[in-house]
Amino acid sequence: MVELLQGGAYLVNGTEIVPATPEAAAAIQSKTGKEITQKEASENTIAYGILKSHNTSGNMDKLKIRFDKLTSHDITFVGIIQTARASGLQKFPMPYVLTNCHNSLCAVGGTINEDDHMFGLTCAKKYGGVYVPPHQAVIHQFAREMMAGGGKMILGSDSHTRYGALGTMAVGEGGPELVKQLLNQTYDINMPGVVGVYLKGTPVKGVGPQDVALAIIGAVFKNGYVKNKVMEFVGPGVANLSADFRIGVDVMTTETTCLSSIWQTDDQIKEFYEIHGRKEEYAELNPGQVAYYDGMIVVDLDKVRPMIAMPFHPSNTYTIEELNANLMDILDETEKRAMVSLDGAVEYSLKNKVKNGKFMVDQGIIAGCAGGGFENICAAADIMKGNYIGSDGFTLSVYPASMPVYMELVKNGCAATLMETGAIMKTAFCGPCFGAGDTPANNAFSIRHSTRNFPNREGSKLQNGQIASVALMDARSIAATAANKGVLTPATEFDGTIGKYKYHFDSNIYANRVFDSKGVADPEVEIQFGPNIKDWPAMCELPENMVLRVVSEIHDPVTTTDELIPSGETSSYRSNPLGLAEFALSRKDPNYVGYAKQVRAAQEAVMADKCPVEACPELELGVVVDAIKKEFPEVGKGNLGFGSTIFAVKPGDGSAREQAASCQKVLGGWANIANEYATKRYRSNLINWGMLPFLIEEGELPFKNLDYLFIPGIKKAVEEKAEVIKAYVVKGDSLKAFDLRLGELTDEERQIILKGCLINYNRV
Repeated sequence: MVELLQGGAYLVNGTEIVPATPEAAAAIQSKTGKEITQKEASENTIAYGILKSHNTSGNMDKLKIRFDKLTSHDITFVGIIQTARASGLQKFPMPYVLTNCHNSLCAVGGTINEDDHMFGLTCAKKYGGVYVPPHQAVIHQFAREMMAGGGKMILGSDSHTRYGALGTMAVGEGGPELVKQLLNQTYDINMPGVVGVYLKGTPVKGVGPQDVALAIIGAVFKNGYVKNKVMEFVGPGVANLSADFRIGVDVMTTETTCLSSIWQTDDQIKEFYEIHGRKEEYAELNPGQVAYYDGMIVVDLDKVRPMIAMPFHPSNTYTIEELNANLMDILDETEKRAMVSLDGAVEYSLKNKVKNGKFMVDQGIIAGCAGGGFENICAAADIMKGNYIGSDGFTLSVYPASMPVYMELVKNGCAATLMETGAIMKTAFCGPCFGAGDTPANNAFSIRHSTRNFPNREGSKLQNGQIASVALMDARSIAATAANKGVLTPATEFDGTIGKYKYHFDSNIYANRVFDSKGVADPEVEIQFGPNIKDWPAMCELPENMVLRVVSEIHDPVTTTDELIPSGETSSYRSNPLGLAEFALSRKDPNYVGYAKQVRAAQEAVMADKCPVEACPELELGVVVDAIKKEFPEVGKGNLGFGSTIFAVKPGDGSAREQAASCQKVLGGWANIANEYATKRYRSNLINWGMLPFLIEEGELPFKNLDYLFIPGIKKAVEEKAEVIKAYVVKGDSLKAFDLRLGELTDEERQIILKGCLINYNRV
């Protein structure tokens, strides 16, 4: 089904893979009649060409990228614009689309969410942007329909910013990276590796894009095969997939931890642009005659079968047939794995879902940027036709990804077919992906064609004793399960016809409702604020020497951004930095906020020219400072700062939300300490908020939670690019040394850390 080649590989004439062995050069010459070096061949990937055309540095090893367009949703755009305004923003320098698909439920939190929307509308008018009102489209569907372009690059403040199937290299990053683009700065990265994804064959009936995506994720996530690389989809199998199918695979590449994605394009993608009235945006993209890839994933589409990603990660994959054949063993394994993620906080069982040897599901959801596409919903309607979900506990909700998609489903009858079965048709909304819509009952099991199935991602709260499970599946198998009244069923068992429906895009829906400034700013417009939209608090520069208190210690194999700052009910506070920070680590470590605030008070005393020892007697900082002065007598008032840090083995998997870092920062955080960072975007978020992304060797830690750490000369170490940074654990009246590293930092990133945050770096 999925094979990973060890080492690099060449693709010759777009169809033949040649492993990068010592014999490769001769083999390539015999096939092409040309000699080519590995470096030359690496420049023949589609990704290289797009990156080169957007690089402003003149050095393809050290990229400085300017994007063509930006996009954000209503959980992120307020903070981004507030940060840019604090740094002197006058006008959006490029098309910037503000969508409203996350905080759409305006009844939650009173007027708070709608205040955010009005902030977005008035900012689009003032600075020259595009505003998409709630329920019109989810962020990524609007981008596909109205923003993508062949050979273009788009930066979005959502991790699933992926439009590679349409020939657009898109990157999901934290908000500060968009701020840099708004301030005419650049996205700075080393030239990423490029991994080929070679598709061959044709999917069998009942297999959809989520099945292919989950098969790939299951093969590459745990081993980091594509981490921070670009996935480039090539091979003869691409032509056997519709545009919608490719889009459905592409959006899920985020769950592999890759940096971005790109696909070769053809007449099916050309037709997509023509249908959407933007035929001029199409560009034919193909790798060169000989292209070199840093790795190669071979996917035999003929062999892919309906997949399920069991709780609590998209990489916990099985075929549905395999799960049903080994039900109790796999459920037992899943339960044991889940208890690690849940810290034993609640009772958790899946085996009680087995009735008469069948696994019973409580809920089905087809939604968002992954599941809400036209073809997915049409296929679900065909499978469900003439069946009924029944009047028991099972429910099915369907969220088309945009109003144009919804309109076509109404016109072609698929919406009526689904509604007749007992399914509920809803408007474009991302809530089921992050816990703000269709939250299941306690202990319920939900199957979803959406993007993630992390703990609490469906809206339950461990701290309240609640837990529900989400498994990821394709819309087709969700429909087959629904037609079977909740018995887990692969769509390959459906023996009817899944039709092919022609899509017609109605542009009037957007023309009549979306505000588009056409890039013209109106500085006379007053921004509409609400009582929950707050400015960022003042942040100081990096001190010469630093005392850090460890205020949380997490030893899970991976820590998601959902655990660092929960999604769902917190959404209403995302425009209020201090209000949102109250939720930081609330599901993982309820003591974190209180401990962090204690240390923040010490630094606030320093900033107010007061004695932190006297201001915070409960911290017993006098003992800590006395121990430090024994070995470092020069350290004291004027050159010593205080802050908090967390330790996590591998933090930052999941969402691009900058709040995973900014909440720590406004609570007084100065650093993270990790064995490894799960994603580039989380590490970038730390840096942009002036936090030190420390690395420590794997093994027994030299410190424990609530220990004090002293880092002398940290400012000088950052300035002078020290490779190893000497730190100390304060033990009674003595210091115990250990080593930290910062990893590679650009000169700009060092300056941001030294200034204390991106706002300070840019402040005018």
